[in-house]
Amino acid sequence: MVAAVVLVCFSAACGRPHDAKYLIGFSQANLAEPWRVAMNAEVAARARDFPDMRIVYADAKQDNATQVADVENFMRQKVDLLIISPNEAKPLTPVVQRAFAAGIPVIVLDREIEGDSYTTFIGANNRAIGHAAGEYADSVLGGQGDIVEIRGLPGSTPARDRSDGFREAIAKSPGLHIIHDPVANWLREEAMAQMESALQAHDKIDLVYGHNDPMAIGAYLAAKAKGRDKEMKFIGIDGLPGLDGGRQAVADGKLAATFVYPTGGKQAVEIADSILRRKPVPHRITLPTQRITR
Repeated sequence: MVAAVVLVCFSAACGRPHDAKYLIGFSQANLAEPWRVAMNAEVAARARDFPDMRIVYADAKQDNATQVADVENFMRQKVDLLIISPNEAKPLTPVVQRAFAAGIPVIVLDREIEGDSYTTFIGANNRAIGHAAGEYADSVLGGQGDIVEIRGLPGSTPARDRSDGFREAIAKSPGLHIIHDPVANWLREEAMAQMESALQAHDKIDLVYGHNDPMAIGAYLAAKAKGRDKEMKFIGIDGLPGLDGGRQAVADGKLAATFVYPTGGKQAVEIADSILRRKPVPHRITLPTQRITR
């Protein structure tokens, strides 16, 4: 896995001509999540169509201080544009505001900051996705059941919104109860450990809602190891293609459903090109989603 990440970042960074007209800094929250690796790959693939761009990548490794330093480094490099997918909203807001105030166009991708000191935000409506997941849970459980919710990084806006939307939807059915809601920080291994604790604490679990597919799959693997996977349903969010993605997990029967969460990588490059050419761009771009079941 590490080798794959290095390959993606190396080829993306080195594939751009060094005499390109525009220098773009891309501050990524982490590359431990497959979805973020896919985002970087999508950015790199689309950027090949814009030879006047050179994109420099930074991996914050889920550390706010590292990401602040990454953005400050891009500012010192005098990048022509900043793309950032913030690790957490509040700690990253001040440095993004400083970059924007310094005249650097900023594209906020996927996770939001506080306020609107940026040029364009690109991302899906996480509250709506969470609500759709809650409606699906209500439907498959017939309005009755005990639910484990495995949450993403608490300070990130997708984790907050995916939880709020889900809980809003299931609140319509008094027979649905969230009995365990641990944090697994978007990571499969952490979700496995948290699910092991949930299985020990609860003899009856009807459904597991993971804020992303890796956590939902991690929960499935933990339940399978205890011989309890058939007792419950698992749903996630991301819907990546490929052998390790959520779509394949649905096809294999590990997940009952996943919800597509577009990376926005392609759109970020296209909007960056428009900004750099001084074309008008929307302040917010909401990407579509869809439910995937077998």
